[in-house]
Amino acid sequence: MANKQAPDCCGNFRTMIGGQALIEGIMMRGPEKDAIVTRGKDGLTVEVKPRKITPPGSWKRIPFIRGVFNFFDAQVVGVKALMRSADLAPEEMQEEPSKLDIWLEKKLGSEGFQKAVVGIAVVLGLALSIGLFFLLPMVIAGFFDHWITGNLALNLVEGIIRMGIFLGYMLLISRMQEMKRVFSYHGAEHKTIRCYEAGLPLTVENVRQQTRLHPRCGTSFLLVVMVISILVFSIASSALLSVAPGLAAIRGSFVYRVIMIGFKLLLLPLIVGITYEINRWAGGHDNGFTRILTAPGMWMQNFTTNEPDDSMIEVGIAAVEAVLPEQKGADRW
Repeated sequence: MANKQAPDCCGNFRTMIGGQALIEGIMMRGPEKDAIVTRGKDGLTVEVKPRKITPPGSWKRIPFIRGVFNFFDAQVVGVKALMRSADLAPEEMQEEPSKLDIWLEKKLGSEGFQKAVVGIAVVLGLALSIGLFFLLPMVIAGFFDHWITGNLALNLVEGIIRMGIFLGYMLLISRMQEMKRVFSYHGAEHKTIRCYEAGLPLTVENVRQQTRLHPRCGTSFLLVVMVISILVFSIASSALLSVAPGLAAIRGSFVYRVIMIGFKLLLLPLIVGITYEINRWAGGHDNGFTRILTAPGMWMQNFTTNEPDDSMIEVGIAAVEAVLPEQKGADRW
């Protein structure tokens, strides 16, 4: 069993340990190991796997590029963990496999079927996110280009629409009954990491006293993406119009809108890379500026996290303990 005492450190300690809520459980990622901890009728189930470490000097560690790689890696790992938690969930929460699932598993084999499902889930998840939070706002904002001629103003309107859709989506899913327990596990994840970073022993009593809001949450990341997109889209689209002045002549046309939408979609990896570096820097510092920077994301977590019960906190503690590094402080952010 890992030591329940967090590193002896000052209040500025920040760990790279983090994870996501699952179905009746939590997935936690440490510097060396990944863990999935779920609660069933027979107690806790803890599964730990070594984490694939990107070697020093790899292109995957280059600033801005590493953000894109880590984002996609997190999507794949997250989907796999969610599927595994569904397999480990109590029987009354499990769904019977469809005829298509049974047929595909026979054709592809168990391992091939799992890879196919993960791939499809990641692609559909990204497609839904891009379509809902980027493509739809672009299309809606395109109808305003007859009245709004300024490029910055048009991108600002698009950003406001994007933020409105995002906030509405988060508010809607936070009211879904089946998501409330997941969001409670999300709160348990944050509270446990807060306790660990505070240097307190990982006990239910200590974890319960922590806030369920955390500045390095994925919700904060998505919100920063929304803000950065306004800036990047404004600068990049202005640059495109300056090097291709012919586009201005067809402004407002269907072709113009298609070109601008396609151009902006190509910029999404850059936006993810920039946002990752901002969040990485903000996550390792605690001052007035970073508190202002992370404040909107922290506020959003009031919708995406709920207060956990003690059984959920126990899952969070087990998940953090399972991924603690052998060398104390090796997980420093």
